[in-house]
Amino acid sequence: MIHAYRAELLSVGQDPRDAPDAVRHEPDGLLVIEDGLVVARGGYAELADKYADVPVHSLDGLVVPGFIDAHVHYPQTDRIASHGEQLLDWLDRHIFPAEKAFVDKAHADAVAAFFLDELLRNGTTSALVYPTVHEQSVDALFEAALERRMRIVSGKVLMDMGPEGLKDTVASGRAESEALIRRWRGRGRLGYAITPRFALASTDAQLADAGALLAEHPEVLMHTHLAENVHECAAVEARFTEAVDYLDAYDRFGLVTDRSVFAHGIHLSDRACARLHESGAGIAVCPSSNLFLGSGFFNFGQADRHKLRLGLGTDVGAGTSFSMLHTSGLAYQAALAREDRLDPFRALYLATAGSAALLHIGDKVGALEPGQEADFAVLDCAATPLLARRTREADLAERLFALQILGDDRAVSRTYVLGECVWQRTAP
Repeated sequence: MIHAYRAELLSVGQDPRDAPDAVRHEPDGLLVIEDGLVVARGGYAELADKYADVPVHSLDGLVVPGFIDAHVHYPQTDRIASHGEQLLDWLDRHIFPAEKAFVDKAHADAVAAFFLDELLRNGTTSALVYPTVHEQSVDALFEAALERRMRIVSGKVLMDMGPEGLKDTVASGRAESEALIRRWRGRGRLGYAITPRFALASTDAQLADAGALLAEHPEVLMHTHLAENVHECAAVEARFTEAVDYLDAYDRFGLVTDRSVFAHGIHLSDRACARLHESGAGIAVCPSSNLFLGSGFFNFGQADRHKLRLGLGTDVGAGTSFSMLHTSGLAYQAALAREDRLDPFRALYLATAGSAALLHIGDKVGALEPGQEADFAVLDCAATPLLARRTREADLAERLFALQILGDDRAVSRTYVLGECVWQRTAP
């Protein structure tokens, strides 16, 4: 089936840091879709005659690629906005007790369904997602994602040094990971990630085995945390005494490759940044959770000097919003705190094509280019009275920036997956 949408279209398919002409904008555009894929995109006046026989639906708003959350924890959904601690104590007090409940598949099913619906409500159509140590937590997420036709990457958490009720062993971690890879490989739009929780949660033997798993499965990613909090960094330094720095604690076990996605990376040495660039690994920047847990501000200037690959993540539940618009606004503020400037088009890149490249799905989603899957969100610049007032005479950059600073889920009027509307805001 072929159909088309007429709307204002905007995407940023490359990092403006490296490609000054990365912004693609059609004020009156036509997006032509066949069997869930973009087959043509351009100005309406240029394409209308060629597709005169195709049904055209007009969309009121700014159409952007579906947001891609490069780091988020679905089991922490019910612990969002948990008060009073920095990272390590926050995990012990709030998160580990909540994650133990995912031994119950029915509980995992219910949370996964709510979580994915919340992503769609916020215009997010793809994500790299932490489950828990439990095999069934991955099954629950993948089953719900398959039903919604979303592009989701996830993998069983490895943590043989976790608390009782929330840990595995080297053998069980490998066996369950391999079973999940076999069970879900090639199904729908799903992908797998080897997922050590973080360096402190696994023995050296499990980290080594995670590296071996990564080498044995060239189609999977590696997803973990890196240099998030000063107390965490000190604990890693104390344990891994032979490592040069935090990144090296992973590198020694074969976990730093071009398929590695590290969340946070806000306390990195220049040596670690050089190694990240050399390896092709990248960072999911998570400004909301970094602020909420008092961890610090990501150093965009350092990252850009080393030309690191970057994406953007909400990191719910330490992150305080599922909105990638809101998270983009916080990224701007985090950059400014270090006297760096993040313009709104680059922020959109990080939330879409940048995260897609980080997840190795940039050929599939992120830019609404011909051949890509037709996942997109429709943004409403008049979603609130304040947004409407701020944007009524604004140019494109000002409108986009206002959406990122003042916008949230209310600014997403519709979400489309494979060219079909899967969520629509109803009138209040």
